[in-house]
Amino acid sequence: MSRLLFTTLPSNDLGLLARALPVAVELAQHRHTIAFCSPSPAPRKLIAEAGFDNLSLKHPMYAVIAETLDWQGARRILRLARRDFGGVLNFARQTIRALPKFAPGTPEVWNLDHFAALSGFLSEAFVRASCDALITLLDEYRADVIIDAWNPFACIAARVVRKPLVTLIQADVHPASRGFIWWKDPPPDLPTAVPAVNRVLAAYHLPPISTMGELFVGDLTLVLGMPETDPLPEQANATYIGPIVWQNLNVQLPSWFDELRNDKPVVWVYSGNPRYLPVGSFWADSSVLIRACIDALADEDVQVVLTTGHHALPKEFVPLPDNFRHVPFVPGLAMAKRSDVLIHHGGYGSCQIGLCTGTPAVIIPTYSERESNARRVAAVGAGEFIVPIESARHKKHVCVDELRAKVKQVLADPAYTANARRISDKMQTYGGAAEASRLIEDLARETSEPQRSS
Repeated sequence: MSRLLFTTLPSNDLGLLARALPVAVELAQHRHTIAFCSPSPAPRKLIAEAGFDNLSLKHPMYAVIAETLDWQGARRILRLARRDFGGVLNFARQTIRALPKFAPGTPEVWNLDHFAALSGFLSEAFVRASCDALITLLDEYRADVIIDAWNPFACIAARVVRKPLVTLIQADVHPASRGFIWWKDPPPDLPTAVPAVNRVLAAYHLPPISTMGELFVGDLTLVLGMPETDPLPEQANATYIGPIVWQNLNVQLPSWFDELRNDKPVVWVYSGNPRYLPVGSFWADSSVLIRACIDALADEDVQVVLTTGHHALPKEFVPLPDNFRHVPFVPGLAMAKRSDVLIHHGGYGSCQIGLCTGTPAVIIPTYSERESNARRVAAVGAGEFIVPIESARHKKHVCVDELRAKVKQVLADPAYTANARRISDKMQTYGGAAEASRLIEDLARETSEPQRSS
């Protein structure tokens, strides 16, 4: 049996973790040893609920550095200081030296190079410190295979310690794709993190990259979805595995599920993280979605279930209208199957849940990667989307009348549901988590045999 480590981009969202957990469950059932490395608060809850070990909790240096992406580093330092004052001062010094450097924020994120620049990767010290911390973690855990969901630090660390790398990606991340905004040509001189990352790669004696996407081509590259929903050129080095969505096998549906009426449409509104920063706004915030749905649906004859993915509902939205119910987290597959329409922020995992359950969507994408996902859903006839408009003061808003009209349109036209179900049936043939597990086991077996023979 193999020791397998799952890593994800250290963002305080559930989407990337939701694609990794089902694969981990499959592999655990085959008696492999499984651990995760995901330090942010919301993912930590899901990992704990699933019963897996989270190594980031045992390696506070990586957690402190990584959480600066979500501005949680200072809070974590204070918690650690209560246990180890001298040690945490050293953590603080290292963290200050390795603070991320961000390009100017914008929801118009063109590709992975631009995304990395917006996410702090312009700082060579930040990238190096994050990679160093993960290299230490990999050395201590002695993983046989690293399975990554969008964490470039982990992809670099796996190459440094010469461990097989499996990547779980969406097509827009692959270097053979046109990026997140594939429907128009990019402007010149976009900010890019590639030079800073190449300096780190050179320090590790690794070859340079021409685009960040090259880091996510592993020894085995698994692409979610299928060519119709997630197109790539035929020559791309990748294997489609269909949908992967998470729901705990031991899930218990909340009692209020039975209280939902059958004579009124059920609308599931999922925002994900409403606000990434404690104050001000961030280019990926989803609070605009919550405000738009309240304004559009408060007086409509629908039942709205609002969930935020283990995040608190901002106080500005309290009290909610009478036809709204807020819960921080709900079993995604069960909720989607019970819903007549989904309204969400365009995260890839949210799109996959709708397509997997055959539930149509109205999507309010909060930045370009999510707009790409929304356009793919609309292209197969399984939903509609509305891109928020940004004001001169960088505040987003959605046309309430347009949102209300699109929700009514999707509810009234059975073609949206029929198309979502057609895509669901077709995607299931690719095998999903079970097929991903089989391919990972084959790789682990192939790469371990030379070691045994030597």
